[in-house]
Parts: sequence; structure tokens; C-alpha cells
Amino acid sequence: MTVLEIIQRSSAFLERKGVESPRLQIELMLAHMLQLPRLNLYLNFNRVLADGELDTIRGLLQRRADREPLQHILGSASFCGLEMVVTRDVLVPRPETELLAERAWKFLRQREASGQRSLRVLDFGTGSGCLAIALAVKIPHAQVRAIDVSEAALNVARQNALRHHVAERVHFHAGNGFAALPEPFQFDLLVSNPPYIPSAQVDTLEPEVREHDPRVALDGGSDGLDFYRRLAVESPRFLTAGARVMLEIGDGQEEDIRQLFCPPDWIVETVEKDYSKQPRILIAHRPL
Repeated sequence: MTVLEIIQRSSAFLERKGVESPRLQIELMLAHMLQLPRLNLYLNFNRVLADGELDTIRGLLQRRADREPLQHILGSASFCGLEMVVTRDVLVPRPETELLAERAWKFLRQREASGQRSLRVLDFGTGSGCLAIALAVKIPHAQVRAIDVSEAALNVARQNALRHHVAERVHFHAGNGFAALPEPFQFDLLVSNPPYIPSAQVDTLEPEVREHDPRVALDGGSDGLDFYRRLAVESPRFLTAGARVMLEIGDGQEEDIRQLFCPPDWIVETVEKDYSKQPRILIAHRPL
């Protein structure tokens, strides 16, 4: 069977299974298996796959048809142009979180431009480490600490820090929230993509998410706001004067979270929208 025949038949099979973008999915799996750039598949349409290659691609195809995330099958996900190891122990990075990373490093660059050279960042609930590592890569002067309740997730994050040569500037701490920090550090920026799905809604998510992402990274309590309440109350003593808090938020949560980060304790600067024009990134600071 040729590469083209595999693509055509597998696309139809995945479409019947309800998988989005079925042709793209099989092309990415084929490119991964053949160790080719995806676009080079088009130069190899007539290549006949060996029996062993056919067995391998069938196995990958069945996993995707069973709604295992493509990123788990390939073993990595792209985040801000960086390949991150992902496993069942971490949330698969989403494009919306890239917007949070971009907004965060723009703020840090503004601080650098104003003459500040010691930049301290906290990633609250780091998971795969994608946010912490992207910021460390983009901002060479940044010292980043990243906390997570899951030691298994932190093991993945440490792999990613080593992969991108920032392990000396990203320090990982296991524990429950701010108690994970070995001492009361103060930070110029706190970023977080906390769990924000209401508990009752977790089981209604797509199979790729509800059956493969860790529930602890999804479940934000009865209304999805548990971690925002905690951050609004507990974070101030860990922030320097003029520090920013930048948070990813869930659909329909903007007004409720604005109320948590309200005057006189907080000032919400903006809530930025994502690619679907949904409010997604809340940015706030403490009054000086």
C-alpha cells in the first residue's frame, strides 16, 4: 500500500470515528513514523510501505480512532515553537495558552527595557512546564520558579527544561499551591493556567480531554473558580510592587473572576480575547 492510499483510507476511517481534521492527523502520524517533514509526504505519495511500517501505522491509527490525543501518540506537542514532551501526567498545551505566554514575555521585555535585569517569575500549576520554559527561553535574564501538586507532572516538566537548556533557570517545586515554595519569594510576574472546568462538566468534555488529560489539571471545583479565589487571596504577599498576575480563564468566567480581583485589593488592567474572540487572559495588579 502506498503513502497516498494510506492517507486516503485512513482519513475516511478517522472521519467516521469523529476525529477532527482527519487528513492532517494521519499525515502527522505518517510523517512521525517515517521521520520525514510532513510536507515531504507529498514527494513520497508513491512510496510503498513495508509490512512492518504498515503494522506500525495501523497501531497508531487505531489509538487515534480510540480518541487518544495525537500529542500522546507522537510523544510531544508544540508550544510557542518549542517541542514539549507530553504524557498522561500533564495537560496537553493548548493554543490559547500560547497567548498567555506571549503576553507574559512582552511584559517582561518591557521591564528589561526599563532597566530591570533581575526578573522573577512564578508559574502556578506548571504541568508540562510549557509556560515556565517558554518564558525562560524568551527572557534570558528571567529566574523562574514553577510549582505543581503532581510530582509526576514535574518529572515531565524537568525533561522539557533540560531539552530546552533552561534547567539552571527554572526551579521546580512539588506541593499544594504556595506552600510548595521553600521560602516566601517575591515575584515580578505570576502566570497560571489553573484548572477551571466546573466539576460537573469534566465528564462532558471531548474524549481526548476527559479520558486522557489528568483530572487534577481540569477540575476547578463546583463552579470552576476555586483556584482563582485562592490566587486572589494568597498571592499578594508573593508579589513585588508593580507585579502583574496573568491568568488564563474559562468560557463565561470573565465577570466572576473580575469580581474576585476587584478594588481596593486588585485592579484588572484588561481581559484579552483568544482566537475565537472569547475572553481568555486576565491581567491584574495590586495598587501601589
